[in-house]
Amino acid sequence: MTSATDDLPLAADFPKATVEDWRKLVDGVLKGAPFEKLVGKTYDGIKIDPLYPRAKGIAPVVGRPASAPWQIMQRIDHPDASAANAQALTDLENGATGLALVFAGGNAAHGFGLEATADAVAKILKDVHLDAGIGLELEIGPQSRMAAIHVAEYVKSKGIDPGACDIRFGLDPLAACAVWGHSPYTWDEIVPAITGGVKGLAALGFKGPFASADGRVIHDAGGSEVQELAFALACGVAYFRAIEGAGVPLEQAQGMVYARLAADADQFLTMAKFRALRLLWARIETACGLTPKPLYIAADTAWRMLTQRDPYVNMLRATMATFAAGLAGANAVTVLPHTLALGLPDPFARRVARNTQLVLLEESNLAKVSDPAAGAGGIETLTGQLCDAAWALFQESERAGGAFAALQQGLFQSKVAAARKARDANIARRRDVLTGASEFPNLHENETTVLKATPIALAPYGEQKYKFDALPPIRLAEPFEALRDKSDAALKAHGARPKVFLANLGTPADFTARATFAKSLFETGGIQAVDSQGFADPAQLAAAFKASGAGLACLCSSDKVYAEHAQAAAQALQTAGARLIYLAGRPTDAEAALRAAGVTGFVFAGADALATLQDTYRRMEQP
Repeated sequence: MTSATDDLPLAADFPKATVEDWRKLVDGVLKGAPFEKLVGKTYDGIKIDPLYPRAKGIAPVVGRPASAPWQIMQRIDHPDASAANAQALTDLENGATGLALVFAGGNAAHGFGLEATADAVAKILKDVHLDAGIGLELEIGPQSRMAAIHVAEYVKSKGIDPGACDIRFGLDPLAACAVWGHSPYTWDEIVPAITGGVKGLAALGFKGPFASADGRVIHDAGGSEVQELAFALACGVAYFRAIEGAGVPLEQAQGMVYARLAADADQFLTMAKFRALRLLWARIETACGLTPKPLYIAADTAWRMLTQRDPYVNMLRATMATFAAGLAGANAVTVLPHTLALGLPDPFARRVARNTQLVLLEESNLAKVSDPAAGAGGIETLTGQLCDAAWALFQESERAGGAFAALQQGLFQSKVAAARKARDANIARRRDVLTGASEFPNLHENETTVLKATPIALAPYGEQKYKFDALPPIRLAEPFEALRDKSDAALKAHGARPKVFLANLGTPADFTARATFAKSLFETGGIQAVDSQGFADPAQLAAAFKASGAGLACLCSSDKVYAEHAQAAAQALQTAGARLIYLAGRPTDAEAALRAAGVTGFVFAGADALATLQDTYRRMEQP
């Protein structure tokens, strides 16, 4: 008896595919366009090729213990201590294995945070069994630095063995200096304070780690992966050097420093970045004469990728970020709730943040495989390139005198500013897409619920004795959201949003593609698009425009139809009262004639959509 598949060739019978075979197929698709069109670039100038060979002889990057899950951290930042305690207990009862205590004024507090008093700490940690394997991470800033001492005192007051606690104390004055842009003290004055804190906590029996090398501040400010890695390295080495200088043996200091990185929706870059940091830190340990031990890396899903508009998309972003950080060996992950950019997250948003991690760990079993990227040509290459570039920038900061001196000289800030400028330009041109904000907006989305809470009022942070450029956190969607806010204000004041009439010419085959593009572009700025049928008669087009109630119009069709009808259509729209008339498509030789007929501007893929929308609002606001 034979099977229907008996005559099919075995895999070994197929000819082996080669890169040359693939290039021939690609060239056929490109149809004469340069191959470089398929080559991407990171904001560090690192090339990303479309195809990589398998990496050979590569060992996995040692991170978490094999098959060990990462810690599921849940952010606790409610200003009311009792409410914060209720959140913490709910989180721990429903799958969280650790708590990230975010104190007001912390480097990543983002508007809210806990009160850093002994009484508040006691209320927050009530009934939290710190000696039962629960992880604790402190997010503190200059105004909340006493929180670390209060947590330690709370442990002692409860008779808990400090050695049984899993607490990362988050001491990180360098990150605070970067965020605030000034310091009341020199680095030589800061060193005794941080080493005194580290040694004091260690003497009490806490196992640490204590000092945090926080690359998130670079990411939050719009910096690149290389800049984030180099800053984390520079801060880690500064703390490592300071702790050793305070008389702590290097072998003991090795476990006193840990790192924090941001994980965003770019899966491959995030994975490569986390892997690169481990390799870079091992290089530093080796240079110190130490046997490398896996660096503890805590991850936060990225603040800068959060959007206020269509915030449910943030759930998807966080899922990809958690996926990437988890596969790359992060020891702990904190998912920022999807509504955090709007305010203090409610129970639903917090539940989603927890469950994002639980699904990936418990149902997808991501932790069962250690470093699955090992040997993958693309990720291995990218990891190596990030290592090389970050090491070079780290060495540059060392030549400047270390992390604090590099901040004083603006070394990191200037590079972050350049990366952010390039990133902002790509977002404005919608080359970097923010779904729901810069592309595919939803003008009819429901209002999202957040908790009502009053942030804790903080005194100014010290005397601004030593000033330098600050690196405050930003969100990439903010410029587009500002336009949507203008639209909301118009809706509230006048009962209607600004409208643009899509003046479609010809048949659906002629106008559909450009009408779809124009609708998305204008609605990202909160300008509601009013669709129409295809017109050939200028008088009918003008009548439809008047009936739409729109003040703006956008001609949508093919270049061929434009050549025949665009000028007459623009004149008809102008006569009908259109204040601004756009044409969907690139300017052609007929640009001057079209502008003379009333066309205000042109909208097309790759143009500065943000500048066009901002200009549109300025013109609409003119009397």
